[in-house]
Amino acid sequence: MHPTLRSRNWFGKTGKDGFIYRAWMKNQGIPAYEFEGKPVIGICNTWSELTPCNAHFRELAESVKRGILEAGGFPVEFPVMSLGETLIKPTAMLYRNLVSMDVEESIRANPLDGVVLLCGCDKTTPSLVMGACSVNIPAIVVSGGPMLTGSYKGKEIGTSDVWRFDEDYRMGKMTQEELTVAEACMCRSRGHCAVMGTASSMACMVESWGLTLPENAAIPAADSRRKVLAQLSGLRIVNMVKESQRPSDILTRKAFENAIMVNAAIGGSTNFVIHLLAIAGRIGVPLDLMDFDRSSAKIPLLANIQPSGKYFMEDLYYAGGLPAVMKELDGVLHGDCVGANGKSLKENYSQAECHNRDVIATSSSPFNKTSGIVVLKGNLAENGAVLKPSAATPALMRHRGKAVVFDNIEDYKARIDDPQLDVDESSVLVLKNVGPKGYPGMPEVGNMGLPKKILESGITDMVRISDGRMSGTGFGTVVLHVSPEAAEGKNFSLVQNGDWIELDVPARRLQLEVSEEELALRRDRAHSFVPPVQRGYVSLYMKHVEQASEGADLDFLKGGSGSAVTRDSH
Repeated sequence: MHPTLRSRNWFGKTGKDGFIYRAWMKNQGIPAYEFEGKPVIGICNTWSELTPCNAHFRELAESVKRGILEAGGFPVEFPVMSLGETLIKPTAMLYRNLVSMDVEESIRANPLDGVVLLCGCDKTTPSLVMGACSVNIPAIVVSGGPMLTGSYKGKEIGTSDVWRFDEDYRMGKMTQEELTVAEACMCRSRGHCAVMGTASSMACMVESWGLTLPENAAIPAADSRRKVLAQLSGLRIVNMVKESQRPSDILTRKAFENAIMVNAAIGGSTNFVIHLLAIAGRIGVPLDLMDFDRSSAKIPLLANIQPSGKYFMEDLYYAGGLPAVMKELDGVLHGDCVGANGKSLKENYSQAECHNRDVIATSSSPFNKTSGIVVLKGNLAENGAVLKPSAATPALMRHRGKAVVFDNIEDYKARIDDPQLDVDESSVLVLKNVGPKGYPGMPEVGNMGLPKKILESGITDMVRISDGRMSGTGFGTVVLHVSPEAAEGKNFSLVQNGDWIELDVPARRLQLEVSEEELALRRDRAHSFVPPVQRGYVSLYMKHVEQASEGADLDFLKGGSGSAVTRDSH
């Protein structure tokens, strides 16, 4: 019997309490000896047929169970709310914090000594990690893996092509029938997006920390080696419990810096910023927006993966996976950080080999010298905004143009293709009220489709600014996460049509060329934001959500509550 097991506070009791805890579990056909001191391992499963990226997780959980049983553990699978990026309305991000609460309370309230987090689709990874960090018992992540690369009319395709198909459809270059055929050609296997979108970026994030076993990030969901990794992870979590290795032992300040550098090298999603900030707040690691600029400033783009490159996650795995990328950053990464397998980060990538230099470049001859996340500040974003230069147009990195303002997403949809819209290729598209409070939930609408008449002129990119987010599969010269958001009533809410805006990425500046006196007059005339919902979780969210520059967590969830349960129920 292990004296430090949390589960003994349930299953180790005698008398009435022990009777109740064990008896009802035994109705599942569990023999008595299973309750005699084995580490109880929870398998936190985000399986749902409404989350297609995670629809194979019941099968994956069985592989995890085999590993737990092999190591002498007692596996118990439990569900939490699942967030399917493609279906859930108004946006999955609205519910990330709710799922984290579900995870935190499910772990704390139950007799668990360790937990395996099954996550894949965008928000499932940060939400599960946030919840697990707040409890801080031994935890390991198993990602679901990317889907196989799609193929349409002889061309490899992935989620980033959705934006290209949309432009072609709006221009009459692609019919609805062709779109329907492309649907089946793109999502042709289990797994999350095949490109370096948010889901893959999150899988890379947890591997770069060492919160997973090596190679977790890139193994395709359909590859049998994904099941092998799941079984090995189940085996490892039992030993993590015996060694008392907790998330706080892995997620140090150095580990967060490693994740930022790796995200730069892979051309990871801008959503990485908002999730990493939230997770740092849960585990108690000091991290601010400028750390993303500082830590990624000298890291080149090494992974030639869409949307910043041309290949797919499947190709990344065959080329050597994330360990091969991290090996190219040897000497820059904090190699002494210890991962879930008990080995240092450097030990985990030191034997990695690259099998395709067109997919994973060397640090001395990178795929692109421009990478990372740029943090912009100025009177239009007092607390900061972000831009992903590897997905942007170099010629627009310094730009000055007149604002074309959309007050909300409905206004944008109603007017963007209006032939009378006063816009030209030098204009700056501005979308307000799509931030954490203003939408609510901060949707992925920041990479606004260009006006039809601009597309017809052959222009494919413009400067776009919003307080919302962009899909990790998206691209373009897009300024995101403007903070404070428009709903806060600060300068971003005061932008008007025709105002001049200057974007200077090298200088890290985003400036509204309007005098302070004029802004004060506009502020006096402005109406205060009125929350559109007055009940339930959404009302709670709008009252307590922090700004994007702080991670958009709920203010009362910062930090952790630990794993102690101070009162018994019987």
